[in-house]
Amino acid sequence: MDERELRHLIQRVKAGAMTRRQFTRVMVGFGLTAPMAAQMLASFGIGRVAHAQQKPAFAPTRRGGGGPVKTLWWQAPVILNPHLSPGTKDVDASRVFYEPLCSFDPDGNLLPVLAAEVPTLQNGGISKDGTSVTWRLKKGVTWHDGKPFTADDVVATWEWVADPASTAVTSGAYKDIVRIDKPDSHTAKITFSRPAPFPFEPFCGPNGQVMPKHVFEPFKGAKSREAPANLKPVGTGPYRIVDFKPGDMVTAELNPSYHLPNRPFFDTLELKGGGDAASAARAVLQTGEYDYAWNMQVEDDILIRMEQGGKGKVEIVYGGNIEYIGVNFSDPNTEVDGEWSSPKSKHPSLSDPAVRQALNLLVDRSAVQEQIYGRQGRTSANFLNAPSKFRSVNMKWEFNVDKANALLEQAGWKRGADGIRAKEGKRLKFVYQTSTNAPRQKTQAIVKQAAAKAGIEIEIKTVVASVFFGSDAANWDTFPHFKADIQMYTTTMVHPDPQRFMNQFLTEEIASKANKWSGRNPTRWSNDEYDRAYKAAEAEMDPVKRAGLFIKMNDLLIQNVVVIPVLWRARAAAVSSKLRNAEQSPWESDFWNHATWYREA
Repeated sequence: MDERELRHLIQRVKAGAMTRRQFTRVMVGFGLTAPMAAQMLASFGIGRVAHAQQKPAFAPTRRGGGGPVKTLWWQAPVILNPHLSPGTKDVDASRVFYEPLCSFDPDGNLLPVLAAEVPTLQNGGISKDGTSVTWRLKKGVTWHDGKPFTADDVVATWEWVADPASTAVTSGAYKDIVRIDKPDSHTAKITFSRPAPFPFEPFCGPNGQVMPKHVFEPFKGAKSREAPANLKPVGTGPYRIVDFKPGDMVTAELNPSYHLPNRPFFDTLELKGGGDAASAARAVLQTGEYDYAWNMQVEDDILIRMEQGGKGKVEIVYGGNIEYIGVNFSDPNTEVDGEWSSPKSKHPSLSDPAVRQALNLLVDRSAVQEQIYGRQGRTSANFLNAPSKFRSVNMKWEFNVDKANALLEQAGWKRGADGIRAKEGKRLKFVYQTSTNAPRQKTQAIVKQAAAKAGIEIEIKTVVASVFFGSDAANWDTFPHFKADIQMYTTTMVHPDPQRFMNQFLTEEIASKANKWSGRNPTRWSNDEYDRAYKAAEAEMDPVKRAGLFIKMNDLLIQNVVVIPVLWRARAAAVSSKLRNAEQSPWESDFWNHATWYREA
């Protein structure tokens, strides 16, 4: 971070566009301590607000009365089942209605939602050997159709997700559960097949949304995608469904029986899908037509100009999200048993390590950060960047066209008359796909220009976001199908623990026709050493040894150029200056605390 960017952040704190805590998190990410960050702010005359001057906390006296709250998701949801879609947009839209047992706050702490308390060793909720966790559930909670929420729903959600025929994308978070016992109607004891160093992967955060047994049990297994509730959810959340037009609009109304007293504040919630990130930002920051807009993937200088009107601000928080280029280890141009990019095939040129290493040298991360993302991204050589104890210091990145040329030449890839390198009849011509939005297209252009200087021809492909991140098993343009040579997107880290995050490269998670492309490994990379390290981390109770295993996994990904990290990306949302409590958590859905949102008069 240079002085200009640092001063800009401090001015944002001064203007109230960034909280002290958010500033501290950014500084800690750069290696400073929290006290040093506080001292930095103090040197600019920014101290803590005296307690007497603080506004009293908002204490609602009744449910509703706040009118509508209008939100924009420029990637439109197409399904409202959080366990059936790989797209963040669908998980977020589902979170309007469904709830987990616990959520993760911005600092990674657990907050009870459907749970009565957080299980700990001290309260007996976590067994001393780490093989079980006992959840005491909140009483008096009802589903939107009036049926009571009980431990039966927790058991049924696990059974539904764990059934291979359901093809749930969240199954990896639940696979180590051996059984769930019900000592009583509102207690669920989960027993794992091995000690669980992080027992909060199932049933917590975005992947932990609990579904009603009486609604989904008839649609377990092969019938999972036939459930009417996939489009008309029945949850426990603060809002209940009114209407859903896939690819367009979600309309919800206040749940009069919500289990938090005097919540929610708003009478209705609207999630409008589609459009693009820039127009979504404009609708909040300039026109004030909307209250909240998700995922501000817009050039930072444009956002800064939009903020000047004072109608809203961009909330930025760093977690573990990474914008990266994934390399296809299978052949997207050869059909095997009715399947393109089949795990049984091998990429004709990207299987050569020299070609992948050359591509890694041709991504100008600094240009992408400086020219496009600004405060919303940091350059990184790692796939796994947070929490900091899991971040490798072994990897370095470099932008070097000359070195890329030398690598390819040495590996026998010679330039033809047209300047494109080839070897044994195979040309270095790649399709580079991503979702449609301006920053990603500009990133594609930067990479394409550098690649051309090394004799690699790049064909740019863009796919509408609602399709690219969709769950349609018949559509070859989704990212799990990966019918391209390289592809780029941001993968989100939904827990302050990397176990689930790093299963994206397991052999057993390879996306394929056999699992209806619900596997989380679209690269089709398979590595025994990686798989062994992952399996060891699943049961390693020593936190230092476990961190070492994740660092090893990260280093294997980078050394083998399975992925090319472009930027360690912040989460950024546009928030109306009148909307309160809409604080982002880097580990959560944007709707993680929407029950407590309110509008200041």
